[in-house]
Amino acid sequence: MKLKVNNKTVYAYTGAKDLIPDQDTIVFIHGAGLDHTVWLLQSRYFAHHGWNVVALDLPGHGLSHGPALPDIETMADWVVQLLDGLGIEQAAVVGHSMGSLVALETGARHPQRVKRLALLGTSIPLAVSEPLLNAAKNNDHDAFDMITLWGHGHAARMGGHPVPGMWMIGNTVRLLEHAPPGVLFMDLSACNQYQSGLDSARQLRCPVLLVLARDDRMTPVAIAEELIHSIGNLHTVILDDCGHMMLAEQPDQVLDALNTFLLDGQA
Repeated sequence: MKLKVNNKTVYAYTGAKDLIPDQDTIVFIHGAGLDHTVWLLQSRYFAHHGWNVVALDLPGHGLSHGPALPDIETMADWVVQLLDGLGIEQAAVVGHSMGSLVALETGARHPQRVKRLALLGTSIPLAVSEPLLNAAKNNDHDAFDMITLWGHGHAARMGGHPVPGMWMIGNTVRLLEHAPPGVLFMDLSACNQYQSGLDSARQLRCPVLLVLARDDRMTPVAIAEELIHSIGNLHTVILDDCGHMMLAEQPDQVLDALNTFLLDGQA
């Protein structure tokens, strides 16, 4: 689906289903330098099980026109502008990595628009190393290699894709290569500069799911402790033998966690 937000063409994947008025909606937000395709399994599942799905491409990513947005707060406001354009009053918002920061900030800034939040592969702060920032700033391929190496758990680096013949490492590199020059650096800078996350977490009033991975070296479980204590209505799932790229490494387990959490909200 293509639509206009701030006079720019943006794209959102709907799971090959039309949006149905009065049906519950899930918004999926991707991570730095990525696009809606990271959510294909989860978005298609929910689209075919009674939900409206909006797996968006942030500006400058995937099929959405640029420029990329400079900070997490602006991205959060943009998500609500997208909902306005679609005529959606309230949605569950799910984000991974950078997308989890955007989801968190959306829930804090626009509580009346967010029914439930799911934050995957997150930490506050979400600090980015200087070598990675510098490589991304220079559009150096080393930035893609660093994210790919640090972002996958041991099993993924050994070729442990749940689908035979699929290569997680290569898929991640190719997806990052698809981003226009400068987009990854802007995204990583937005993550690195986001300082209000704990304050925003304390403002949340909706139910929140936190999905973390035991082998995540980019957003380690230990760094999420303060975030965990800052959220009141929280359910936490920790995936074993999984790294930061949980949507590829353990897609079924992520889907199960989301399904349980979101179905509870439909009771």
